[in-house]
Amino acid sequence: MAQLRIAVLGPLEVERDGVTVPLGPRQAELLSVLVLALGRPVLAHRLVDLLWDAGAGDGAAATLRSHVSHLRRTLAPGRQGNAGEAVVTTVGTGAGLAYRLDLPPDQLDAHLFEEEITQGRRLLDHGDPTGFLPATELFGTALARWRGPAFANVADRPYALSEVARLEALCRTARRGSAEALIALGRHSAAAGDLTGAVAQFPYDEGLRRLLALALYAEQRVDEAAEVCRQGAALLRARGMEAPQLQRLHTAILRREELPVATPTPVAARSTPPPLDLLPPNPPQFVGRAAELDDARRHCLAPSRNQILLVTGAAGVGKTSFAVRLAHLLAGDLPDGCLYVNLRGFDPGGAALSGDEALRLFLDVLQVPPEQIPSSREGRAGRYRSLLSPRRMLIVLDNARDAEQVRPLLPGTPGCAVVVTSRSQLPGLVAVEGARPITLGLLTVAEARELLATRLRDGRMAAEPGSVDGIIERCARLPLALAIVAARAAAHPGFSLTALAHELAESQGSLDGFAAGDPTTDLRSVFSWSYRALGEPAARMFRLLALHPGQDISVRAAASLVALPERQARPVVAELARAQLVVERVPGRYSCHDLLRAYAAELVESKPEEVRRAARHRIVDHYLHSARAADGRLSPLRSTITPPPARLGVTPEAPADSGRALAWFAEEHQVLVRVVEMAGRHGFDRHVWQLASALTTFLSRRGYWEDLIVVQKHALAAADRAGEPAAAAQAHRDVAAAYSETGRLPSARAHLESALALLAEQADQVGQAQTLLTLSWVSEKEGDQATALGHDQVALRLFRAAGHEAGEARALNAVGWDHAVLGEHRETVRYCQRALVLQRRLGDALGEANSWDTLGYAHHHLGHHRRAARCFRRALALSRELGHRYNEAEALQHLGDNHEVLGDPVAARHCWVRALEILTQMGHPAAEQLRGRLAAGHGRTPTGGTGCQEGPLAAQKR
Repeated sequence: MAQLRIAVLGPLEVERDGVTVPLGPRQAELLSVLVLALGRPVLAHRLVDLLWDAGAGDGAAATLRSHVSHLRRTLAPGRQGNAGEAVVTTVGTGAGLAYRLDLPPDQLDAHLFEEEITQGRRLLDHGDPTGFLPATELFGTALARWRGPAFANVADRPYALSEVARLEALCRTARRGSAEALIALGRHSAAAGDLTGAVAQFPYDEGLRRLLALALYAEQRVDEAAEVCRQGAALLRARGMEAPQLQRLHTAILRREELPVATPTPVAARSTPPPLDLLPPNPPQFVGRAAELDDARRHCLAPSRNQILLVTGAAGVGKTSFAVRLAHLLAGDLPDGCLYVNLRGFDPGGAALSGDEALRLFLDVLQVPPEQIPSSREGRAGRYRSLLSPRRMLIVLDNARDAEQVRPLLPGTPGCAVVVTSRSQLPGLVAVEGARPITLGLLTVAEARELLATRLRDGRMAAEPGSVDGIIERCARLPLALAIVAARAAAHPGFSLTALAHELAESQGSLDGFAAGDPTTDLRSVFSWSYRALGEPAARMFRLLALHPGQDISVRAAASLVALPERQARPVVAELARAQLVVERVPGRYSCHDLLRAYAAELVESKPEEVRRAARHRIVDHYLHSARAADGRLSPLRSTITPPPARLGVTPEAPADSGRALAWFAEEHQVLVRVVEMAGRHGFDRHVWQLASALTTFLSRRGYWEDLIVVQKHALAAADRAGEPAAAAQAHRDVAAAYSETGRLPSARAHLESALALLAEQADQVGQAQTLLTLSWVSEKEGDQATALGHDQVALRLFRAAGHEAGEARALNAVGWDHAVLGEHRETVRYCQRALVLQRRLGDALGEANSWDTLGYAHHHLGHHRRAARCFRRALALSRELGHRYNEAEALQHLGDNHEVLGDPVAARHCWVRALEILTQMGHPAAEQLRGRLAAGHGRTPTGGTGCQEGPLAAQKR
């Protein structure tokens, strides 16, 4: 296997088997980003943003794929066929598509560099003189790798700054360590030579200057030693920083004092400042979060890492309690104590503490006399970092508003860990400083119960378990809400939990049940701090989101809701996400918990009714026009009614093909059902029946029969209110299909008869024909195939009379299927071949899939098994392409039957098992019959024969 080596401690270099591999500029930048995230996936859209900034065009995603492909071939030629050996791995699909660099760390020079420095420093810190020489060798090997600056190709890009700075700090550590070891070995001249270059490279590093001055002084080069101190003090002073140690050394050199050069002191023997402890008390009733605490603790204690932890989450989720509990858990591992400050980023008084104010507070705690605090902000930050550099401690920065508030307080030294909490996601802190984000969600039900139990120990929980469940549900598992209710219950031991649960239920949709006198614990007040920090566009979107009926919403739907172009709406949604008022549960879809929705509902209710109605109108317009466009992709030959133009500001979806249309329907399925209900409740009757009609194809293909019944009942009611008989007839027909599929045949027949009566009044031949096809289906299910054939033959004549070729083709296949069930298979072949001619010409893929399956069924029973197999495979391929899981199961079942007759039981069982999986997922009654056949170990019919069975699936022929 080829040996790959990647070097980033300078301009990017790649070697394979010792030969340099050339990379283009864009490939080099792509590889640099992947190296920075070594072993972790980087989302494709994130790579596009990083590589092209704001200049990414519509083709950026395709260009990125091309670059990834070229990079793979460059790094590992000839290995693309083996996914296990891929260097650049693809992870996820769709919006979650990402790429990951899988490379052993020892093939990266930065990893070896860090390991060598760590080992060298460990030998020095041990204090054993026998380890000084090996330490110099380790430092020398590490420094030989440095071609600096690190990641030179992208060193000025924001995403690389944090790692570049970290590696530069390691380089300074290696320089100092090497010099200390050389001086301890008495090799002052060598140390002075190395340090001269180091000081030129890092002129503001006081430690390197002190070592250089000491080495020069030991070589009797007094003037040079004094000049090194003087220049250093002047440089630091120009930056607003004092250098007392350098100044004292300068004075001692000028006085020719004796300056013994000691060996490095063992770590255990060093004097350390007394530990500091500014932490609030350990929260006594903290519950849950075990996995998050364990993950956070490992990150904070990991060696040689950027130990910044960012704890984010919505208001009231318990970020401060989490940070304080974590800090107490870390106390034994960070012996120099903890600095804690509440930055008041989302304070009810609105008076946030600036980063510089917090910096002054920390310098005061660290006992820096006021007269020694530098006058400039940079100087104060430098003094702060120098004071923390010898310590191992934790810095907790609670309730931060933005990254700028935090940056001056970051120690920049490997011995200290930082925990930042914020309602905002602080993307700048993650991108530039490399903070590790942990997002706290709602408690689990078990954790919520535990939280209540820690506060209520009087037996009420055990006595009223049902009421406890109600309280947890009304509190949306939000820790602050649970704590408020528990406090109320504890303050009134005579109140039953049933009464409290009833009180919360009575205030459902509002926050009245969570009111408290203290603004820091009143839920409405706590939410308002985040809301007030929003810009007006984001505040307006948050209010209007309460009107959206779904559990989550896409960016484009949110854009329609607020009447903004999608490009303008995207940063508004991002602002809400950063403020933790919405959460991106899956890529591109946002939701908020019930209590935040209740708060938004209170806000929007204060606005005029015309504002709310206009927003609801845009919502139903968005989903109606989007569903119509998607349905047109799934069933292009289906007759549809064009909806009225959408309101100004609505930006509906426009799927480019049937695959994207099917994906959109699957993503919005539950939302669409709720939009139908909402539209009916608010008087948008025309939207109701048109949207229900647009959902029929998708719900039928996926077998969501109960949802189809629900939306069509709403459609019937809306059509009746609006006086739309054609719409009512269509709803009758569509609900009848769902009733038939779920075995409710009398209800199906009654709706179909109502539809036929309405259609006859309007002389609608096509509508009557479509309804007769469904009625034929019901007759077949009732066991009356002759009547079914009669209905289909009438439907065929009506379609022909109306000149409706797509309907004629469907009817031809339906008549063919009737003949097949009656055992007249040659007639079936004749009708299906005529149907296929029409369907191919019309591009009716769904009709073609049905006809191929019927034709295969007929050939199977005529003994033409090879020909039948070809027909079934065509039907299967088309059904899969269309996403029609119902027809896919039918084709698989028939293909399995055919395999059994051909003497291939393994292939037969494979088809039946897959068909059973689909039918089971759909909850279809045919699953039980097929499960019984499989349990018997073969595909025999109950009468003992073999061959394709019509079964309950046959009705889809219509």
